[in-house]
Amino acid sequence: MIYAFITEHAEHPAARWATFFEVSTSGYYSWLENQPDRQSRLDAYAGEVERIFDDSGGTYGADRIAGEMRKQGLKASFRKVKHIMQDKGLYSVHLSYQRCLTDSRNARDDHYVNLLRDADINEPFQALSSDISYIPTNEGFEYTCTIRDILSGLVLSEHTAARMTKELVMETIRSASKQWSLPKGIIFHSDRGSQYTSAKVMAQLRKLGLKQSFSRVGMPGDNAWSESFFSILKKELVHPLGRFQTREQARQAVFAYINSFYNTKRIQKRLGYLSPLQWLTQWNSGNLVLTA
Repeated sequence: MIYAFITEHAEHPAARWATFFEVSTSGYYSWLENQPDRQSRLDAYAGEVERIFDDSGGTYGADRIAGEMRKQGLKASFRKVKHIMQDKGLYSVHLSYQRCLTDSRNARDDHYVNLLRDADINEPFQALSSDISYIPTNEGFEYTCTIRDILSGLVLSEHTAARMTKELVMETIRSASKQWSLPKGIIFHSDRGSQYTSAKVMAQLRKLGLKQSFSRVGMPGDNAWSESFFSILKKELVHPLGRFQTREQARQAVFAYINSFYNTKRIQKRLGYLSPLQWLTQWNSGNLVLTA
């Protein structure tokens, strides 16, 4: 029997055997629950925890792993998954503080308004967040600019360059407008760095019909959406790999992380343990999943 074979070969994750034999993972675990050999069930359960941890690149903690298992129809608790991870020495990396790079000293008057302070953001593409961070390489810092939908967390576009300039921001905006249908009147939020307050960037946003919003001076928390994303990027991509040899390696790694993992696979608790793209697909089909 296929299920018995999977149990006998628990050195490989059950989900991979299920894919190979074209049977459901939940069906296998349902069968396993009715078997007298409790140790086999525990081994298979632990194997699934290891598989999800490995597939996440070592970035998922017990909470996300349990959420991913529940999505598969399996019974999973935070405490049980955490215990298995500790037994097997599976530890996810942790967030570090993302310091502000852009210079806001020349944008201190009341002309730069924070439109998000009292805004009720309850739909995708209602407000966007943008910021710039650096990636260390042996050729010097490579700067990455991103634009992210605030509600879904989806990164709409990213662009990297050797210098932190207004042209970097403009290229990222241009890419987002080409790839996505941005509604008129959408809020575009950033800090008050000179790259975002430049006349060319402000004119570009006006032409696209976007309303520009700014964080208060010295308040990085006003742009927490981008701050948190770059902290995650550093935690899950940059710190484990260390300094990249070349700028091109950094560019390729950032592109792959965002488009092949973060947007499409990396689940978020507040999105009902879905990735940003999965959640957005459900929103568009009328099946909203969003938790606080």
